[in-house]
Amino acid sequence: MPLFGREAELKNLGVLVDGPQEHGGVLIQGAAGIGKSALVEATIATAAAAGFKVLRTAGVAAEQNYAYAGLHRLVYPLRKAFDGLPARQYDTLATALGLSDSDGEPTVYLLGLAALTLLTDAAGERPLLIVAEDAHWLDSASAEVLAFIARRIDTEPIALIATVREGMDTPLADAELNPMRLEPLSEDDAAALLDHAAPDLPAVLRSRLLDAARGNPLALTELPTVAGDLDELPATLPLTERLERAFTARSATLPASTRTALLVVALNDSDSIDETLSATGVLLDGPAESEIFTPAVDARLLTLGPGTVTFRHPLMRSALTLIATADERARAHHALAGVLTGYPDRYAWQRAAAAVGPDEQVARELDEVADRARHSSGAIAAQERAAELSDNPVRRVDRLLRAAELSVESGRRDAAERLVVAARAIPTTPRHDATAAWLLSGFEDGVRENPSRIAELATLATSVAADGHPDAAMRILWGAAMRCFWTEPGADTRHRLLAIADALPVPEDDPRLVAVSAWVAPFERGAQVLDRLHALVSDSGRNPQIDRLLGSAAHQVGAYDLAVHFSGAAAPGLRATGQLGLLPRALTVQACSLTRLGDLAAAAAAANEAAAFARETRQPFVHGLATAIEGEIAALQGDYPRAVVLAGQAEQIGLASGARPILGMVQLARGLAALGEGRYDDAFADLRRIYDPRDPSYSLSLRACVIAELADAATRAGQPDALRELLHEMESVVAATPSPIVHIGWRYAHALLETDSAETHFTAALEADLTAWPAERGRLHLSYGEWLRRQRRAVESRTHLRTAKKTFDALGFTAWSDRARLELRSAGESSPNRDPAARDRLTPHELSIARMAAQGLTNREIGQRLYLSHRTVSTHLHRIFPKLGVSARADLAGLLPTEEDTTA
Repeated sequence: MPLFGREAELKNLGVLVDGPQEHGGVLIQGAAGIGKSALVEATIATAAAAGFKVLRTAGVAAEQNYAYAGLHRLVYPLRKAFDGLPARQYDTLATALGLSDSDGEPTVYLLGLAALTLLTDAAGERPLLIVAEDAHWLDSASAEVLAFIARRIDTEPIALIATVREGMDTPLADAELNPMRLEPLSEDDAAALLDHAAPDLPAVLRSRLLDAARGNPLALTELPTVAGDLDELPATLPLTERLERAFTARSATLPASTRTALLVVALNDSDSIDETLSATGVLLDGPAESEIFTPAVDARLLTLGPGTVTFRHPLMRSALTLIATADERARAHHALAGVLTGYPDRYAWQRAAAAVGPDEQVARELDEVADRARHSSGAIAAQERAAELSDNPVRRVDRLLRAAELSVESGRRDAAERLVVAARAIPTTPRHDATAAWLLSGFEDGVRENPSRIAELATLATSVAADGHPDAAMRILWGAAMRCFWTEPGADTRHRLLAIADALPVPEDDPRLVAVSAWVAPFERGAQVLDRLHALVSDSGRNPQIDRLLGSAAHQVGAYDLAVHFSGAAAPGLRATGQLGLLPRALTVQACSLTRLGDLAAAAAAANEAAAFARETRQPFVHGLATAIEGEIAALQGDYPRAVVLAGQAEQIGLASGARPILGMVQLARGLAALGEGRYDDAFADLRRIYDPRDPSYSLSLRACVIAELADAATRAGQPDALRELLHEMESVVAATPSPIVHIGWRYAHALLETDSAETHFTAALEADLTAWPAERGRLHLSYGEWLRRQRRAVESRTHLRTAKKTFDALGFTAWSDRARLELRSAGESSPNRDPAARDRLTPHELSIARMAAQGLTNREIGQRLYLSHRTVSTHLHRIFPKLGVSARADLAGLLPTEEDTTA
């Protein structure tokens, strides 16, 4: 049948096929029956004629609980190419699709990378069109993988089209696809379609049908079959229900055996014709042959394919399910279970659908389904249904809380809250109460909660520990400790948390305990944390999750060199295992620490990647931190307009929730920009806010780590007394901790303040071991040189100023190197302007790719690290080469430091 009234949409989809690299993909949205599938079929025909290979999948409501069912349908035609995947990607894909018995747990992101590699390799032979119909019914794991792919095909010869019903959600809605909303047909187009579908209608009936159909193409083609029943349908009945009535009316005239087969088709979670015939035969007490479907095919309800039977439209499935009685549905589910004994998950779900009351045996079968499905939506649904079938309240609560835990681990907050509320409505044990309490504490690290919640968690941790559950108490304590980073609970609450941690029966070097101490009391426990971090250095690289915790702990206590070590050890493991939820946290710590150490090039790449992954994994506060760090880097590089913009973006995130670390980093970025521009009063005002407990930018740990920046701003703004007052407040911190950055800043501040003994202070500060702190050493040389020049000791000053200039040139601290040049000229030495380094011509993302290429990694290896296709990496390199004036990757090594160079 020709399409009516969709010329503009067809043209846009034709443009997508003509240039997939420029247009990526389209998300077609609209009501049921509005013509989404018709547009898809027309585009498939166009693509096939243009030489595209078409890969299709579709969401089916009955399959939503089966993880990766949609992905299996999409990539199975490429199964011969699976062996060409890198080993880890092959294992992940094979495990997810049930082609391997591996016990490994596939992650969406590593699986997404495997699927992306598979698809881009196939697209290298001929362009691809990927079609995902009814995406709102795809299992969540498949939908997440497709969203991952959709974000990464902008440079590939791959077009992606997805359809979603109006008012329904899908992860693909946030996958950067171009939206295409289908509206009802115009009056003229609707009339033309109706006349084509039913050309001999009387004028009065034609007018009534046009009014009833409301421009919906499916209604215009299907309602004429029940035109005589229109008077019996209420005028206020929604169009979807009118269509369902039309389909049920059509089925009512079919033979009883065909109606039975239709119900089995509707309740089967597969389109297998053999399964349907076998189950139908059970219900009819005799063998069923394919001819049983003929009346339904003639009535335009079913479509038969090679070995398959499907409804022509999803509304037909729902309509026929609704008109069946509960007993009829239960018998059909039992019959299907009987033919699915070789498929344990499907067997269990069919048995569960047939159950009408508690059935502990079926509940246990669903527990096993959940274990196999792990963290997918299917696991959550299996545990929730198992809870409904449980034969006693304790088991019911156990399963509800297990489902809630899976929801938390999968980032599904609404589901977790609903399940916890359901569990609490049933009489529970103290163990259940504790589990319910800590389950919801992990979302967004509790940023949006009242700080009093930290004290409540402390009480809960004490109770749980007293009941003999130290691991559960540690988990609760960890949640409370994280809140101490994002908000300020007060000294009493912090001390209480420390006392609880000290009393737990866990080893002192337990990484969780080290991290809790660092978050709760970064400087009061600084010496203890540093000792344990140094002792654990030799164990790094074994467990990326532990390395990430220790990197965070090192960052909190101001040991940025150790933070770079641990977070740098964590990142490769988190990448390799697809843990992209934790990766941006490790990268944020790495970026912030590298910035403080002076490696702006590596820091910019890490911060850029952290921001991108935090946004993709829906972690707004980590994204805010990474963005603020990018602002700090921009300020140090002398790009003040960009620093201001980035600080503003981060501030919007921080202010909405009162996330203190974000707001503190925003003030640091603004203060550095103001210092670079010579706005010293503004710089001091910005930085001083970090030290004011009444200000939302106050940060217990950050204030001790930016003493040097504060001292620069205060002395240049003519505020020495205010600086002395703030330093006095920090004396107890300095006395309590051996934190490197704290003492570096303290020595520097006193060198600026104590003018009568400045030379002694500068000399002592430079004698400290600053091997890992080149930026801080450069700052000392610069300020010492400035002081010497003001003392009219120009010749002596030049040595220090020259050292500072060379240091800042190498580090890319444009503002500070310019300041050193100006001072050198004032000291009587010419100092030409710095030529931009090669890395300055690249974006952070390009720099990251170029450095890996300089290190000798192949495009495929780079893609595996950055979760990109190797073709996308190749495209980036072809853009990078002209910027650097090179023609081959072999030339990169002489221009750019490798990752190993910058982290050594």
